[in-house]
Amino acid sequence: MKATDCTYRFVLLFFACLLTFGMYFSFDLPGVLQHRLEGITNCTDNSTRYNETCVRCEGCLGMSSRQFNILYAIYAWTNAVVVIGAGVLVDRLGNRGLLLFSFLCLLGTSLFAIGTMLKATSAMFPLMLTGRLIFGSGGGALTVVQSTVTAYWFKNKELAFSFACKTAMSRVASVLNFFFTESFASHFGLILAVWNGAILCGVAFISAIIVSIMDINGVKQLGDHQALQTESKKFKLSDIKQFTLTYWLLVMAVMFYYVSLLPFMADASLFVHQKYGYSPRMSSIIVGVVYDLSIVLVPIIGMIIDRIGKRGIMMLICSFMMIPVYTVLAFTHIHPVIVTAWLGITYSVASAVIWPSIPIVVKQSMLGTAMGVNNSIQMLGVGGANLVVGEILGKNNSLTEEERLVRWKYMMIFLMGTAIACFTAAVFVNISDANRGGILNQSRKQMLQSKYLETEKTISVEHSTEKDNNVSDENQPLLGTVQKIN
Repeated sequence: MKATDCTYRFVLLFFACLLTFGMYFSFDLPGVLQHRLEGITNCTDNSTRYNETCVRCEGCLGMSSRQFNILYAIYAWTNAVVVIGAGVLVDRLGNRGLLLFSFLCLLGTSLFAIGTMLKATSAMFPLMLTGRLIFGSGGGALTVVQSTVTAYWFKNKELAFSFACKTAMSRVASVLNFFFTESFASHFGLILAVWNGAILCGVAFISAIIVSIMDINGVKQLGDHQALQTESKKFKLSDIKQFTLTYWLLVMAVMFYYVSLLPFMADASLFVHQKYGYSPRMSSIIVGVVYDLSIVLVPIIGMIIDRIGKRGIMMLICSFMMIPVYTVLAFTHIHPVIVTAWLGITYSVASAVIWPSIPIVVKQSMLGTAMGVNNSIQMLGVGGANLVVGEILGKNNSLTEEERLVRWKYMMIFLMGTAIACFTAAVFVNISDANRGGILNQSRKQMLQSKYLETEKTISVEHSTEKDNNVSDENQPLLGTVQKIN
């Protein structure tokens, strides 16, 4: 199969999508099993009911809400530190590092699973935390390399669609998690349920090997290997100063969007269980609707966005649509499926719009760093939000039902504020983009025309400069004489 074949690109895309399949499954795993990680209601020793750690418990670990949210915060903050270095590494050395980052995901999920086997010991939580830390150091970096590979192979083609497929595959992992993990844990136990994440990260590691081979061989076949190496050598970390205002505003919009989404998804199953009274399994299914819809909608929206553009405008709309979600959850008792379906639609639009926008506003030679900086700021915000949510919820198991509902309301108000901040950032993204020619809202056809005109202008300038140089040379008597003799 030749790299110039369309099939080659889509086969590579398939395995590139699998790169983060296990990572996203493992990321959402604690959220689905939250009542088992925090649960202490099955303790055989009633004296441990309100303790931080459940000493004797069947099917639960006895964590507090603070400890549970720290598992997400440590992932986010480690991610934030590592992804910048990963992005610079990609721009300097190309798409190497796939195997390293994929292996870190595998190692981290394995340590987390081993930690669950050490319940009722002092080593349990530290080992699980260490696993999430290593998992975070690989997961964020892996998404940066994945995005860079995808952007290279689908630039000026099906860019939004390829990113949408990548997102949809990740959401398939999340859906499988929300649908089957709780049932699996009920039949086979918590430990085996957690080990499923490590197994899928092993599949991702195999995919990383395949993508690395295809990417290296494909780039050589296309003759871009030397050109990419030259561009990589030119890049310096100080070039970050060249990022435009539109890029930085886009980064802020992305950060606030995921700050309003991910902390909610981490605690949503327990929220639905406690506020609406559904079983843990049904609560997971209801929350999973967010990702169910995205699997179907994101690729479709991606194809539409590739044709019509309007990325900035769609970003504005979906960020505005986020605000009513948390308002309804905080102050009403509307059926949660309606709310999660609404959130699923906004998430689908955002996923198809936000990530393909970054390659549009930065140069290819700086894309890895741009993705890394974006992911870093995003995860710093998400990690901080996880801690805030953990403090708001407190020791959830020791509260009365009325106190829990009040705490959940405060959490939704906090997330509503972050959604408003996201909408504000999206407004400024559109203003800044409009001042720079409105490239985010251009369709594929308009973007290709713009690049064609820019190329024609560059060629014209070069010809004009060459002509001026020739005229200037002719005006020099000695040089002109030499040229005439030659």
